[in-house]
Amino acid sequence: NPEAYDDAALQGIRDFLNIGTNAAIPATLIDAVKMGTTVATNALLERKGDRTLLVVTKGFRDQIRIAYQARPRLFDRKITLPEMLYERIEEVSERIDAQDNVLVPLDLDDLRPRLQAAYDDGIRSVAIVLMHAYRVPAHEQKIAELARQIGFSQISTSHETSSMIKFVGRGDTTIADAYLSPILRRYIDRIADALSHEGNSTNLQLMQSNGGLTDSSLFQGKDAILSGPAGGIVGAVKTAQQAGFDRVITFDMGGTSTDVAHYENHYERVFETIVAGVRMQAPMLLIHTVAAGGGSLCHFDGARFRVGPESAGANPGPACYRRGGPLAVTDCNVMLGKLQPDFFPSVFGPDQNEPLDGDAVRTRFAAMAAEVEQATGISRSPEELADGFLRIAVENMANAIKKISVQRGYDVTDYALQCFGGAGGQHACLIADVLGMNTVLVHPFAGVLSAYGMGLADVRALRERTIEAGLQSSLVPRLERELDALAQVSSDEVRAQGIDEDSMETHRFVHLRYDGSDTALQVPYGPVAEMVTAYE
Repeated sequence: NPEAYDDAALQGIRDFLNIGTNAAIPATLIDAVKMGTTVATNALLERKGDRTLLVVTKGFRDQIRIAYQARPRLFDRKITLPEMLYERIEEVSERIDAQDNVLVPLDLDDLRPRLQAAYDDGIRSVAIVLMHAYRVPAHEQKIAELARQIGFSQISTSHETSSMIKFVGRGDTTIADAYLSPILRRYIDRIADALSHEGNSTNLQLMQSNGGLTDSSLFQGKDAILSGPAGGIVGAVKTAQQAGFDRVITFDMGGTSTDVAHYENHYERVFETIVAGVRMQAPMLLIHTVAAGGGSLCHFDGARFRVGPESAGANPGPACYRRGGPLAVTDCNVMLGKLQPDFFPSVFGPDQNEPLDGDAVRTRFAAMAAEVEQATGISRSPEELADGFLRIAVENMANAIKKISVQRGYDVTDYALQCFGGAGGQHACLIADVLGMNTVLVHPFAGVLSAYGMGLADVRALRERTIEAGLQSSLVPRLERELDALAQVSSDEVRAQGIDEDSMETHRFVHLRYDGSDTALQVPYGPVAEMVTAYE
């Protein structure tokens, strides 16, 4: 396209309506736009969020950085801690204990000049994380008010972002929210502006990490991390149910990565997860991602064959795309005749009107075969090389599926492999063979199932709160009160998005753990004896 467009999603809408690049979009023609976005995910992975100030209780300035001292790689001699998301940190004189007593009153006068200095320095995002604020939020609220007066445009308080026990998880989530929300907001505002024309605006809904849609004005950084792949899970599950399967492994293979998830009668959500070195305490679908996609690079490093994690991207793309790209997984399929240029649309090359380039692929593989023979003395045909690379990629993806199924005690042979994503169909049967699965499900919309899933997704609002009390019948009235309050806030949020009472469902859950232990399990709320049985 000679004229550059401002945004891929908007350009897709323009192409669909058949209007020119960057033309005004007639809002009256569109009822709703539902979208997922990887803007926040990419900003987190690349550490390109907004400059953020962290405000913490005095004495805890390094707590988030120290975190839990877990050693996931026991034998590393040089431990590199993930880069922190906040740029500077200010301590505030205040302290509330775990019994809700104020030990040190809040000193705002001491904090004001330091907040002002950060603001004058150009920082506009602030994360406020105080000890035990999930129980007593008063101090955080006062600091937020002060930050608002000074002029900070993004203020994330821990009691609103994640009102859950655990200082580190709550802190990380709040910082991530302050760090990512401004970037997300700028992107969404740009989309929303483009979708409003001559006083008419379009209903814009975004996919959250928990698998539900929400109005664009309510979309936050902490809920955006899995916004992209979440739509795929919903689409995969709903179409699998239509086909009569209630146990599926979802396998979504795109250009750069593959997302896999496990489904058995209900969506699996995690409430605390680590993304790019940041602990997120927000309900997310349990999705496992590996860096293997159609664009993953295939290279020989002089001793062994490797696939990924680097990707050819959309531009230049794999070698067969006629843009001078490197050899990638897609090229292996061209080399082996699994992708045949004759049956493929002619949309490649600089003018987007040429077929896939099989000759370039054969030339590149032949050159690599010569290089391999020179380095190892073993003669391999170009087809053998392509097949070898494909086996490596399949093994990587099969291992990802084992992580979410076999390693968690599920017998994967009883499941259907629900295959989707642009590159899924080329590899699904190979993966099923490796895992011993007998059923592969390919929906007619497999290439665009993530988008289809967003069309089928429900509007959702999730709220949670920590109570931390022994489970006995005397606690029931308090539990009822707290659940009613959370249900009220959630249903108000859904109602405000134009959903009527009759089509709304409220589900109540309680997280239980043994006294003195650290791991909670989610069970449906009900009579005490039933909840205990469900937990056990």
